[in-house]
Amino acid sequence: MKFVPDHRLLAFLVQVGLAFAVHFVRADEKPMMKAVVAHEYGAPEVLKFDEVPRPEPKEDEVLVRVIASGVNPADPLTLSGKYAREFGTHLPLIPGYDIAGVVEKTGAKVTNLKAGDAVYGYPTFGGGWAEYVTVKQWEVAAKPKTLNFAEAAAAPMGALTAWQALVDTAQLHPGQTILVHGGSGGVGSFAVQIAKARGARVIATASTANQDLLKQLGADVAIDYTKTRFEDVAKDVDAVLDPVGKETLARSYGVVKKGGIVMSLVARPDPAECAKRGIRAAAISVHPDAEDLTEIARLIDTGKIKPVVTEVLPLSEAIAAQRQAETHHTRGKLVLRIADEPKG
Repeated sequence: MKFVPDHRLLAFLVQVGLAFAVHFVRADEKPMMKAVVAHEYGAPEVLKFDEVPRPEPKEDEVLVRVIASGVNPADPLTLSGKYAREFGTHLPLIPGYDIAGVVEKTGAKVTNLKAGDAVYGYPTFGGGWAEYVTVKQWEVAAKPKTLNFAEAAAAPMGALTAWQALVDTAQLHPGQTILVHGGSGGVGSFAVQIAKARGARVIATASTANQDLLKQLGADVAIDYTKTRFEDVAKDVDAVLDPVGKETLARSYGVVKKGGIVMSLVARPDPAECAKRGIRAAAISVHPDAEDLTEIARLIDTGKIKPVVTEVLPLSEAIAAQRQAETHHTRGKLVLRIADEPKG
């Protein structure tokens, strides 16, 4: 007896087989995401738009869907490989040390955050220039309610740096005077406001174009460093915050009163010079801290401080943003938009 195959049955079995095959292939595939990635160290031109595997949060981590990410002066240095050994960065590298977004997923040991929470923060190892990033739960905090995501992304690293310098290191208190160099920059603009919020008198320097901003931020005395030597105006101050280094730092020792402090973000103050003058010195390095971020958010939501956003650019403008960061003359912060602002 000759066997005659049922073609409809065969077609059905083939479809079922293909469905199972597709299911198992997809089950093995990792979810992908779009990101700006450097596969080698170098100038901003090494940045490429790529599709990379979406990270999965560990037990103490949170997966954040990134809405916006800030651009920092330190980004080009990281991209160049300068911090590779010191901070353990490695290739491929996704920049982005300021983020604002929405929690997508939490690790098993995370108790203070849940899916759907709006957060902002500072990922220690970057990764913010991507659709998703994983962060430790202590690297983020609830986003300031009065800011949109792009504004919130301009805050974390600059505000944390200023806070940890003025509050933790200098222990600035009412009635004291501080000189803030680069008062219109990403760190300086927050330093001026935080100092004023703590009741201090603020002298700040900036270029001619940014004198109006210094006044808006609350500086008591605004110095145009292109026309006036700051030491002709600032005398016997309690603290100096220096994001410039070199000659600016060297000239700053002489304006600090005995017992005061010089803090630099870019160099180690000369210990011999400080000892001779009877002043303290500190090289400031920032670290993520959810408690500090929460306090900063409180000051933002009560109107005491605010981020200064120069421009919000699409992620496709990442290379141009990095070139601008290299100039160290950005007014406030540039922000990259990764996704549309959530509604509601």
